[in-house]
Amino acid sequence: MFTFKHANKSIELIERFMDKIDQGVLIFQEGVKNYLYENKENFADNLKTLSTLETEADIIKRKIENMLYTQSLMPQLRGDIMRLLEDLDNFIDLTKTNLFQFDVEIPFIPSVLHNDMIKLTELSVLAAETVIPAARAYFRDPESIKEKIHRVYLYEQEADKLADSIKRKVFQDMPTLKLSEKFHLRYFTLHIENLSDAAERAADLLTIMAIKRTI
Repeated sequence: MFTFKHANKSIELIERFMDKIDQGVLIFQEGVKNYLYENKENFADNLKTLSTLETEADIIKRKIENMLYTQSLMPQLRGDIMRLLEDLDNFIDLTKTNLFQFDVEIPFIPSVLHNDMIKLTELSVLAAETVIPAARAYFRDPESIKEKIHRVYLYEQEADKLADSIKRKVFQDMPTLKLSEKFHLRYFTLHIENLSDAAERAADLLTIMAIKRTI
């Protein structure tokens, strides 16, 4: 862990911030499943919880930023840390935006696609979830980041493959769907997949940050 004065307080705040992000992606996974199974009350609770988590994460992030700058903590690492926090914050922003789009647009998702959509959400969430312990390791054991992060790329690749499969199925194997419904399904497939892409970007950044800290 860093030995700078007051750095421990910053690390504690960063840990709390990551807890909120981790909780947020899990709530998103529950929310998609509850939408598909028409568990309306639980889905509404997921929306409220995710909105609260996003607000709490933003508040903690601002506290971290303020502490890093006003107390001149970790100056040589500050820029990388702030970029990492932005990338992680993007996880919860994406999940909240996407889940609220389900609520606003009410997409029709045929039951034959439910398992695929649930699996796609699971893979995207796993990619994001796997970034969190790697990000925590940056502050305590940067040499372990590489072994923690390789699964992020695996989950992202599997999410890409499944998303392509869903889109092919929608456009090539479901002739009874209206074209507008097909476009809608493609849109929501893409937005679920975007979480795994965001995880990949965060993993790329962490890899570079780890190299900087270990050379």
